[in-house]
Amino acid sequence: MTQLLAPPRARAASGTRLERAVRASLAALGLRGPEERQGGITVVCKGEEGFAIRAASARAAGRTLDLQYYVWRGDLTGRLLAREVLAAADRGVAVRMLLDDVFALGHERVLATLDAHPNIEVKLFNAVRWRRFGRIGYALEMAFGGWHLNRRMHNKNWVADGRLAIVGGRNVGNEYFGLDMDGALSFRDLDLVLAGAPASGAAEVFETYWRSDLSRPARDWSAASEKPGGLERLRVELDAAARAPEAAGLLAPLRESPARRIRRGLTPVAEGAVRVIAESPEKARRGLGARKRARAAGGIAAEIADALREAKREARLISPYFVPGPQGLELLLGLVARGVKVSVVTNSLAATDVVAVHGGYMKYRRALLRAGVVLHELKPGPEDEKASLLGSRGGAALHTKALVVDGLRAFVGSFNLDPRSASLNTEMGAFVQNPSVAKEVAEEQERLMDPAHSWRLELRQGRIVWCDDLDGQPRLHHAEPGASWRRTAVAWLARVLPVEEQL
Repeated sequence: MTQLLAPPRARAASGTRLERAVRASLAALGLRGPEERQGGITVVCKGEEGFAIRAASARAAGRTLDLQYYVWRGDLTGRLLAREVLAAADRGVAVRMLLDDVFALGHERVLATLDAHPNIEVKLFNAVRWRRFGRIGYALEMAFGGWHLNRRMHNKNWVADGRLAIVGGRNVGNEYFGLDMDGALSFRDLDLVLAGAPASGAAEVFETYWRSDLSRPARDWSAASEKPGGLERLRVELDAAARAPEAAGLLAPLRESPARRIRRGLTPVAEGAVRVIAESPEKARRGLGARKRARAAGGIAAEIADALREAKREARLISPYFVPGPQGLELLLGLVARGVKVSVVTNSLAATDVVAVHGGYMKYRRALLRAGVVLHELKPGPEDEKASLLGSRGGAALHTKALVVDGLRAFVGSFNLDPRSASLNTEMGAFVQNPSVAKEVAEEQERLMDPAHSWRLELRQGRIVWCDDLDGQPRLHHAEPGASWRRTAVAWLARVLPVEEQL
């Protein structure tokens, strides 16, 4: 990588535009004490707002953009955010992009073009050694013992100037930002915007992964190279995306000042109230035994279990892929036994984009309901007839991963309550000890539990039924509502086969 261009405002005594915006936003909250200890949190539910805060922070950044993602699609929102990143690099911001390699397959030329920019460096995590052969190379490497490729970097982390970070469940793609194009799948998700001191935890996570020897320069692993004039052609392509009719609604909010954008919904938090946690990149190490992987994992599963064990009144869980396993089941049943109200929202079979995972969840439903756990399953929305055999192609699907304990402590991150998150993928998220933030996350669960959005499950005469109380007219479904027999068959097969540890 060539020498970086000097950021034009990096040396300004007042800081970059983003740093000034964060400072002004925190000051507006009436915070006192040293600036480096001040912090605020915003819970972002709406996809378009998640897009806007990312784009606005890229426009206001003056020193660094550190971006870590499992998925960055080449669709409209992916191109629009890439346009903002490239524009930031053009004005001197040092950009580092760390992407999981599996979803980078097929995008080698674009990544090579970005990496050729003097202010952009791209790395791939846990790269496919035979990646020059694309997805065929991935399949071949897996077939010849490359089981390390089954362990992916699932983290989502956007850090601007080290003073504003966005963590949670959203990847970069149309379905994560509420852009409905041709009835495509739309995910319900959550972000946490960390302003001020809390952002440092996300910055440390990025630095740890960036320095790992599992993160390798994209140019080392790809046969593609940047062609002469590639950057100019890429700029033309990205500018064309900004002129698309569907882009207008996403870009319009960016006319607002960064300070106003950051200030909206910002909640002041006490020093030490936010803790960003992440698993070690070593969790994805090839050949690492199960016990060593558990030590390398950094304990997110254990930390979530510990947080739940502290519940005295209620534990609220939101997880799109919910496979508690025997230990998780025992934990939840223990909570109910001592009087804790436990509620779970997850995907229905008709809504899920991963049918096999629903099969793993099915085997635990009856025991949870018998104990008194409140279960809700998200409805797929009006496009359910387009659902495919293995994944949804229309309507809504849940993608939020969050929990709230006793209305005081919340967690939002990339961690699903399933064996894959616990044992295979690397994950991250943030615990926040603040009743206002916890209330906002709890309110999102309440919205999801509304009859307009989900079915409530009950046991009646020993059978599971799905209750639909919409319009005050209770209706019962005695089989997986909205799901085809093919989906039901695939889920049943995943339920009986010994594949739970992969779900």
